Amino acid sequence: MPLLPLRDLRCPLDGDAMQRQSSHWQCPKGHSFDIARQGYVNLLPVQHKKSRDPGDSKAMVAARKAFLDSGFYAPIATAISQLCTDYLDTTAPLAILDAGCGEGYYLQALCAALDTPEREIIATGLDISKWALRACLQRNRQLNGIVASNRQVPLPDHSQQLLLCAFGFPVYREFARLLAPGGLYLQVDAGPDHLLEMREHLYPELRRSEAPSIQEGIDTIGPVLNEQRLQFTIDELTHQPLEQLLMMTPHYHRASPAAQQRLLDSAPLPMTADLVLRLLRVDGP
Repeated sequence: MPLLPLRDLRCPLDGDAMQRQSSHWQCPKGHSFDIARQGYVNLLPVQHKKSRDPGDSKAMVAARKAFLDSGFYAPIATAISQLCTDYLDTTAPLAILDAGCGEGYYLQALCAALDTPEREIIATGLDISKWALRACLQRNRQLNGIVASNRQVPLPDHSQQLLLCAFGFPVYREFARLLAPGGLYLQVDAGPDHLLEMREHLYPELRRSEAPSIQEGIDTIGPVLNEQRLQFTIDELTHQPLEQLLMMTPHYHRASPAAQQRLLDSAPLPMTADLVLRLLRVDGP
């Protein structure tokens, strides 16, 4: 079953329902938003931008795509897909939102795992980086793409049956608004040992922490159905994938240039992956 296009969007300026025309979306008050040549629509108002080009840069997105396409994080994509397929109806229509989709690696894997001949799927990637959305839709042009913030998602209330936030910035009240009764929310967070070897090379003092606890406000969505820890070791990373991994983490902005060079000089280097996956269900049928 092919993935289906979005039918409903809300105007980011006044909240009204918009209609899709051939090359743009428009609300009754006349606010119009062009559909980019790559297929996404930019619904991030200027007043909500903290820079002229918010989110990950073109170079960071390219590094993430190259690293993920090499298969190093395939166990994470498999765990996400398996957890969702275990709890979803196999035939019901499904609207999926990946809030902070990056270049679409996890969303594409999830759609492939959930696809059945009987099921209709509307899959949407959302990110504040236009470069991320371009890469996401290059991965699969049947995905829907929105440039927007998790703080103001331009989708209708209770319109999503599945919402994914992997390594992102969850906004629980907004996610609760978006999810339909009985819908599922999957959050993926880094565990205390995630990228341990990288952090050991970047910082003079390594701060260890416990596994992420339930964040304040997450209970606005519903009860936890399943919580699991995923740990695995990536065999020795050579210089190029190690640099790509560094560029797709917050450490790329936090660590000094000297520390980053010290890390890259340590290649080949093994790397620990440590994740916590939590699946919640919205109260309702």
